[in-house]
Amino acid sequence: MDKISLEYTSAGIPVVTESIKGTISAGFLVAVRTGSRDESKDIGGISHLLEHTVFRGTKNRTALQISKEMEGAGGEMNAFTSKEMTAFYGITLKDTANIAKELVADICVDPLLSENDTELEKKIVLQEISMWENDPESYIHKLFAETLWKGHELSQNEAGEVDVVSAFTSEHLRKYFDERYRHPNIAVIACGAVNADDVKKWAEDKFTAKNGKKITREPPVRSGSSYKLFPRKGDHTYTGLGFHAYPADHPDRASLRLLTAMLGAGMSSRLFQSVREERALVYSIYGTIDQNSDAGSMTFYMSSTEDNVMNAVTTSINVLKEIRNEGLHKGELDRARNLIKGATVRKMESTDSRLYRLTKTFMLTGKAEPFMNDLDALDHVTEDDIMKVANDVISSKKLNIAVYGKKTKELSKMTIDQLDL
Repeated sequence: MDKISLEYTSAGIPVVTESIKGTISAGFLVAVRTGSRDESKDIGGISHLLEHTVFRGTKNRTALQISKEMEGAGGEMNAFTSKEMTAFYGITLKDTANIAKELVADICVDPLLSENDTELEKKIVLQEISMWENDPESYIHKLFAETLWKGHELSQNEAGEVDVVSAFTSEHLRKYFDERYRHPNIAVIACGAVNADDVKKWAEDKFTAKNGKKITREPPVRSGSSYKLFPRKGDHTYTGLGFHAYPADHPDRASLRLLTAMLGAGMSSRLFQSVREERALVYSIYGTIDQNSDAGSMTFYMSSTEDNVMNAVTTSINVLKEIRNEGLHKGELDRARNLIKGATVRKMESTDSRLYRLTKTFMLTGKAEPFMNDLDALDHVTEDDIMKVANDVISSKKLNIAVYGKKTKELSKMTIDQLDL
């Protein structure tokens, strides 16, 4: 049987291990409780830049040596930055797991962060920002977050702004690293063909030497509605339409997940059928849930031509109002449940997906639970549970809309009240 354990080093660092029966790969990850929401305006994007720069070399290895050792072990190294965490990981064959552990520890404990490396990586990150800003399908997510969270730190994107990132020096990175990439802000997580005692010993040996500054956060206000138009050239328009919802540990999170799926997951979802298939108002439309440790949202994104955007928004509002006011269709809950369960099971067959899920769950909720618990929670959701969440979340008082498109008269005059949710 698969087994998850949660232990602590003598310094108090949490060590989460998920041993997966039958797997022949092993993943090792160090998560740091710092992300874009933990950055002041003058250092916005520093977590993301630091995540990149550590791979350029350590006191023990060059970037090329790191790559050669990891690839020679049949593995890969990578990292990610989100609003609430930064994580560094390596996944290899179980026979070469010691190399993954050694390399992950090396970049997390002894990165050079030299001036030359910082300047080189800044050029890459600035190109990444440019690429992202020129991809409106992705950029609308940033604009919606700014609209939803209205100046709170959760509105800050991971990449940062060009002028701020351009000003970073190696001294900035080193100071930030020394303050935050330490206990009590780190957790060690392993998944696959791994042994809990071995992982704990690795954490004890490599990550308990220094303490850093504990990160504190203020939760956002989970209410309020707003609409904002972000002008862009071109006749295609991108829209984010969503609501304040629940944090990652909320008891109704499974119900919210199912509600979002019914509305915006797959080609049988209500929004896809009503807005795209029946009326051809959009090219794409889909729903997402964004869950943080103390707040969350349910959002639907769509792309359409300038002529269709108002009809697409009003039709979407009608679909949302219908499910809230009239309830579910026959068999709808079971279809949504099986859709999510099937996607989850397929994804959880890979070590890297299991490692990512375990990391996100633990860092946002403090819990180390198997993914089967997620499936069990879905099985216990009733139609009454869905309607409770629909009536709570789908509200004009929680509705926020961001539109990235041409500044037309219709869009300039649109208000939340006129949408009659």
